[in-house]
Amino acid sequence: MGILAFLILGLIAGAIAKAILPGRQGGGWIATLLLGVVGAIVGGWLGSLLFGADIGAFFSLETWLLAIGGSILVLLIYGLIVGRSRRDA
Repeated sequence: MGILAFLILGLIAGAIAKAILPGRQGGGWIATLLLGVVGAIVGGWLGSLLFGADIGAFFSLETWLLAIGGSILVLLIYGLIVGRSRRDA
């Protein structure tokens, strides 16, 4: 999968993860893109490590589910970190 396809996958996965998670998450499209790409990396890495998943195809349902799951995980961790720093300030 090329860099552009990976960025598009990350952006869409990040947007879907933001829509799935309840509450209000901070950050705009740039944060969504970065967290989505990081989430796609994390989801792909965990999927290949735990399940032996092949994440090379852009139109594979397995690739999308792992990217969205990884994005949800990254958004949850990001929310915990940012939420904690907002309460401390």
